[in-house]
Amino acid sequence: MSDRRSRLTRPLNPMPSKVERALEDAGLMEAYQARPPYQRNDYLGWIDRAKRPETKARRLQQMLNELEQGDVYMKMAWRAGRPGELKSPAG
Repeated sequence: MSDRRSRLTRPLNPMPSKVERALEDAGLMEAYQARPPYQRNDYLGWIDRAKRPETKARRLQQMLNELEQGDVYMKMAWRAGRPGELKSPAG
C-alpha cells in the first residue's frame, strides 16, 4: 500500500490475486500504488462487483489501460499530483 494516509470512509476492497498478478505482469503495480486510495479502492470494487467473468476481465483490462495511459480514471481525464481532482475531457 501507499505511504499516504487514507481518509476513506467506505470499506476497503481486498485485492484479488488475479488483479495483483495482472498488475505485476503488466509492470503497472507502481502506477497503481501511485493512484489516490479512493481510486484504488473504486477500481477493485468495480472489478469485483461484475457478475460475469467476461465483464470482470474487461474491467480489469480497462484499469490496466488507464494506468498505462496515466491520465485517465474510469474513462475520465485525471491529473496526477492533484489528489481527488478530475477534469473534464475537454480540458
